[in-house]
Amino acid sequence: MSRECCENNHKTKGAVEKTKEEIPDDDHSHHDHSGEGNESWLSHWPLLSALLILMVMLVLEFGFSYQPVFPFNLIIFTIAFLLAGYNVLGMAWQKAKHFDFFNEFFLMSVATIGAFSIGSYSEGVAVMVFYSIGEWFQDAAVDRAKRSIKALLDIRPDEVTVIRNGQTTVINPGEVQIDELIQVKAGEKVALDGILNSATATFNTAALTGESKPDTKRKGETVLAGMINLDKVSEVQVKSLFKDSKLSKILEMVQDATARKSQTQLFISRFAKVYTPIVFALALLVCLVPYFFTQPYDFHQWFYRALVFLVISCPCALVVSIPLGYFGGIGLASRNGILFKGSNFLDVMTKINMVIMDKTGTLTKGVFKVQEVVTVDRDKSEFIRIAAALEKDSTHPIAKAVVEYAGDAAGLERAENVEEVSGHGLKGTVAGSTVLAGNGKLLKKYSISYPGEVDSLVDTVVLIAIDNQYAGYITIADEIKEDAKQAIEQLHSMKIQTVMLSGDKQIVVDKIAQLLGIDKAFGDLLPEGKVEKVQGFKDAGSRIAFVGDGVNDAPVIALADAGMAMGGLGSDATIETADIVIQNDQPSKITTAIKIGRITRNIVWQNITIAMAVKILVLVLGAGGIANLWEAVIADVGVALIAILNAVRIQKINLD
Repeated sequence: MSRECCENNHKTKGAVEKTKEEIPDDDHSHHDHSGEGNESWLSHWPLLSALLILMVMLVLEFGFSYQPVFPFNLIIFTIAFLLAGYNVLGMAWQKAKHFDFFNEFFLMSVATIGAFSIGSYSEGVAVMVFYSIGEWFQDAAVDRAKRSIKALLDIRPDEVTVIRNGQTTVINPGEVQIDELIQVKAGEKVALDGILNSATATFNTAALTGESKPDTKRKGETVLAGMINLDKVSEVQVKSLFKDSKLSKILEMVQDATARKSQTQLFISRFAKVYTPIVFALALLVCLVPYFFTQPYDFHQWFYRALVFLVISCPCALVVSIPLGYFGGIGLASRNGILFKGSNFLDVMTKINMVIMDKTGTLTKGVFKVQEVVTVDRDKSEFIRIAAALEKDSTHPIAKAVVEYAGDAAGLERAENVEEVSGHGLKGTVAGSTVLAGNGKLLKKYSISYPGEVDSLVDTVVLIAIDNQYAGYITIADEIKEDAKQAIEQLHSMKIQTVMLSGDKQIVVDKIAQLLGIDKAFGDLLPEGKVEKVQGFKDAGSRIAFVGDGVNDAPVIALADAGMAMGGLGSDATIETADIVIQNDQPSKITTAIKIGRITRNIVWQNITIAMAVKILVLVLGAGGIANLWEAVIADVGVALIAILNAVRIQKINLD
């Protein structure tokens, strides 16, 4: 019987509030993108002016055979060079002061100043102009991805109407205390987690779950921050502080996700640190080695080829497009109601070959209904009243079903000294009698006998013992989620094995597994039993994603290669431990997460392959004197733009 978790006594540490400004900029950014639209264009007037000067000079030179007189051409091109490259030159100087010479800024500065030194003014300016334009596009793409993340912060309201002493006051949500009443007008966002105090209210929950269908709540039901009130003025009794709300935690997860790098990103960062000094050394060899093998040796010619080598070798297309691809993957997942806590978990999901799932709240709705009450020599109403008294303070779905069935009778008795017997049930004192409520293992633990036929019942059973005597049982049935079978079929189509672990009876687990087509199913498991099973599958070489929602699932979620939590009904401990959070509790989102991981990986590796292939080709052509500086810079900027557009494409993919 599924009694893994009867009470959530663990309150996790509140999420640290962060502001939009705290999302860090990448190290490569050196342009000012504070404005948007016309302001953004105006902020780049030096670069645009340099481009205009370059175009005019090229038209004069090649269109009208104009030959500018020295030093006029040097002055004009120097002005254009400084307008286009002052940011790059400044960054190169700042890094050089710290003895950091192996970076794209220093590389571009050396290449362009070198071009000026041999009289290739137009090419030197062109390299700097087009490199800066490429960086501009790269920065704009990265800023776009960051803005989509920052926009989530606008979901969180800046003010709330609180009811104090019968008067309404508008204050900061951070000042509201637990159990205070807040007022939410039609069209307003709920600022804090709580329970509905009004009779009914309808909310848009898309910000939290990605589900556009309105959700009607009734008095006493949970309302979460970020939901939008759709109909009338409603009152909500606050049950968590602003910093502890589920929305605040979701926002923190999204922000933190951009800081957790994938193995591919880490590899490229390390690669760039080794690659750049090697390129400098090779460029030096291209310039100097021919002295010993070619006669007559033309320094100007080989120095020019070395400059081409430096320009095309710039690693910025890789360094920028790869994290941009992962930003896109995280954004695509967020729009589909899935939160990845880091781009590294996008990579992990591509390697999963087994998905292990909890039953209650993951594959089933966790909405239990009492089916039958059977007692031994005791009045049923009294029996239910005693059982409900013990279960009243538990958050477990089974306990809630018993209390709901008891109705008003649940408040007639009070339980004392209630304790959870992990994986078994509850023990406490009601009206002076010691009461046990749980599974067969609980009664066996206290050496209490009960009819053997109870174990053969298919529905979930709550056994009740009073003063060490078996008193009867309550049968409870759960309902399978609508998309659970679809999720299992999709996983099988991806050649992924499915396993279900549950604390419920094996007969119940087998029934659910058969209905859904799950490969393997294990019941009667205590929390430590789940850990043993998952560890066993890992030891056998499986790459595992575990999906759960209860406090008792936190250890196995931490143990799995990818831990996934159901974020709607899931406990705070499980959501905090998980690597991936499914916000709308739909099992079908498991395959969506795997698809997004695979799409992201494919696009990232497409960028790596394209960038490296083009760079190697032009490096060879440049060293052989076939490619010049114009071709080098066009190839470099072109590769960067292709990679950026390919990475941005992730955010536009429709997974339906």
